Amino acid sequence: MHAPYQIQGLSTLAIAQQFGLPLYVYDADRIIRQIDTFRSSFTGVNLKIKYAAKSLTNLSILKLMRMQGVDVDVVSVNEARLALMAGYSPQQIMYTPSGNAWPEIQEAISLGLRLNVDSLPLLEQIGQTYGAAVPVCLRINPSVADGGNFKIQTGHANSKFGIPNDYRDQVAAIVARYDLSVIGLHIHTGSDFKDAGTFLKGASVLFDMAADYPNLQFIDFGSGFKVAYREGDIVTDLTDLGARVSAAFQAFCQRYGRDLELWFEPGKYLVSESGHLLAQVNVVKQHPTRRFVQVDTGLNHLIRPMMYDAWHDIVNISNPEGEPTLYDVVGYICETDTFATDRMLPEVRTGDVVSFENAGAYGFSMASTYNLRERPAEVLIYAGQAHLIRQRDTFADLTRGMVDVFSDEFNRKTEEIDVLS
Repeated sequence: MHAPYQIQGLSTLAIAQQFGLPLYVYDADRIIRQIDTFRSSFTGVNLKIKYAAKSLTNLSILKLMRMQGVDVDVVSVNEARLALMAGYSPQQIMYTPSGNAWPEIQEAISLGLRLNVDSLPLLEQIGQTYGAAVPVCLRINPSVADGGNFKIQTGHANSKFGIPNDYRDQVAAIVARYDLSVIGLHIHTGSDFKDAGTFLKGASVLFDMAADYPNLQFIDFGSGFKVAYREGDIVTDLTDLGARVSAAFQAFCQRYGRDLELWFEPGKYLVSESGHLLAQVNVVKQHPTRRFVQVDTGLNHLIRPMMYDAWHDIVNISNPEGEPTLYDVVGYICETDTFATDRMLPEVRTGDVVSFENAGAYGFSMASTYNLRERPAEVLIYAGQAHLIRQRDTFADLTRGMVDVFSDEFNRKTEEIDVLS
């Protein structure tokens, strides 16, 4: 017999019964282990980890990161507000806009966040408005293409992200024109690259550009570390990457003339494998050519399989010893809503509970209320106890903000219709 499916010794079936389904469950121990592994992979450098909040944006998750000495990277002012609620100081928050509206950027500046500038027009506007009063980091596009799904590659030449390295002279001219204070250089090549070579290609771009800016405080290499989604997956060799990047960074600092901080912004790497989306099986449906497992969740709760063709292992936690059977696992959304095709699972029965693995990153944070469905609750397993960290949406949550402009006219019209009928 397989051991009962557990997280920190707690039965997932019991957790499902306690909090209801569908349900996101996160293992704090796994997050802490990932942080420790990441930190120990880099030696001889002044390392700063900036958690990419967009991957899993929850107050308790941010507080957990803060307790582990991890800072935060945000892409919106609302993410920054949540980080401030979690106890971060503004200087611990890196704000990286991507075409964000100017009033939002001004708000970020007023909050005292560190600003990562990703375009020449924004750099010009910062210079015209603030001059040297607002220190900036420059997000550079290194024209390096690597990684998984093209949708998550951000460092290639055709990407919208960052200032192309080809514009190095224009950047330097704007900085000189307004006497801007450049304190950091940044790249982010995207997700799922597998070896240190890709990282070092981007790093060489920043190391070379650093000669233009004598007052740098840090170099930010973003993230993109690949995690395993299924057995046998190739993952980023963090030990090798850490050793090679640390050595390259030490050599750079020696050439630069002083030690700088080395920043990374992992999101998926820290939280992906901690997460499980638990769902109940509503229907097992036989077609002439397919056998469907229909669950009480869908792309509204976990969009990655439909958006990125992402693979998530699926575990039948109710019947782990069942006869292996081939299924298509689909959601309840009125749309093509497929989690898995031709997936071999222990026999699935109506009422079984299944778990979608590796659901910690870009699961709940990309969830929607499509089909007017409630978003799930979120639970964090910490120190062997299950803690509710987000309540399940209610119908009142779904309708909050709707404004009825037809109340009086609607009543009059329906009264007239009732009379006529």
